[in-house]
Amino acid sequence: MPLALLALAVSAFGIGTTEFVMMGLLPNVAGDLHTSVPTAGYLVSAYALGVVVGAPLLAALGARLPRKLMLVLLMVLFTIGNLASALAPTFGLLVAARVLAGLPHGAFFGVGSVVATQLAARGRQARAVATMFLGLTVANVVGVPTATLLGQHLGWRATFLVVAGIGVLAVGALALLVPPIPREEGGGLAREVRALGAPQVLLALLTAVFGFAGVFAVYSYLASMSTEVTGFSETSVTLVLALFGTGMTLGALAAGRLTDRAPRATLYGSLGALAVVLVLFDFAVHVKWAALVTVVLLGAVGFMTTTPLQMLVMHKARHAPTLAAASNHSAFNLANAGGAWLGGAAIAAGWGWTSPTMVGAALAVVGLAIAVTAGALDRDGGSRVVAGAHLEHVPQHQDAETADHA
Repeated sequence: MPLALLALAVSAFGIGTTEFVMMGLLPNVAGDLHTSVPTAGYLVSAYALGVVVGAPLLAALGARLPRKLMLVLLMVLFTIGNLASALAPTFGLLVAARVLAGLPHGAFFGVGSVVATQLAARGRQARAVATMFLGLTVANVVGVPTATLLGQHLGWRATFLVVAGIGVLAVGALALLVPPIPREEGGGLAREVRALGAPQVLLALLTAVFGFAGVFAVYSYLASMSTEVTGFSETSVTLVLALFGTGMTLGALAAGRLTDRAPRATLYGSLGALAVVLVLFDFAVHVKWAALVTVVLLGAVGFMTTTPLQMLVMHKARHAPTLAAASNHSAFNLANAGGAWLGGAAIAAGWGWTSPTMVGAALAVVGLAIAVTAGALDRDGGSRVVAGAHLEHVPQHQDAETADHA
């Protein structure tokens, strides 16, 4: 694995940690800043708002910057946002700091995905993107539980100071390990916007919104289901969430290899499997061992959708992929918010704690239907995607055979 991919994975680890750790620190933040836990929950929404707004905005503003410089600047902004979170004296300023920390999230993964494909040998580009996403999944297994414990024992501000330190480490790793990345001739904002408006790109983004919403319709209430239905103690919830993160990691590892071979088939299979697993979870959640197994499967099949979607978006916008790739993460965060809202609405309607599973299954089916429609309308088939085939590869990371294809 090129060391540059390690730098991208370290950055993704920091981003994943700060995105999800707030959920475990809400009581601590609420107590310290003299507000209620439901009000403190706006801090989760504030970060998501930053992602949704920042992904297309920063990708557009940086359209003409060298990609390595863009990655470094985005991680500098990430570090500042987390440092501001640690030092925020009031709840209002903490909300603003969380928005700031979320701004570079989508743009980083958009630019990083393009860079990862250029660092990889031909035919291994999806695996390179999955390697970067691996940092995000490992954050859910290691980073979030550790950071939550740190915040509970040393105060929530200590958590964000440590995350800011990870940001400093990531900035250094990107500056030292990522080689200069050539930009395609004739690139720029206008070309990026035109690529974003391509019908296949829009269909892929719509697939992400509905398909991934199925995951978060359940994940958002997984802790409550575990205690209210399965019968786990509150102290065991960390284990349940860690198992979900383990499933995400397994899904990321599998998705890279499968997407390199057949991206559309991988997408169809993962969305179909997601719908099936969500239906099964409605029954499995009542039995402890079955619930734990299904949680792992849910994390795996849910996260398996991300790599093929990212690669298809980049392929369909291949002459100017950065804005489209970044906007894909806006779509994922809209899915997070929409899935959580619909799952919560089902519970509030009196349908029971397990009702989000069927809501999630329905959303996954809608996502699958959109993906199949896109595949049927796809003129170039999309049976095999080489995202970045129209972008120059970085020669110091290729063998002679790969260089001949560039």
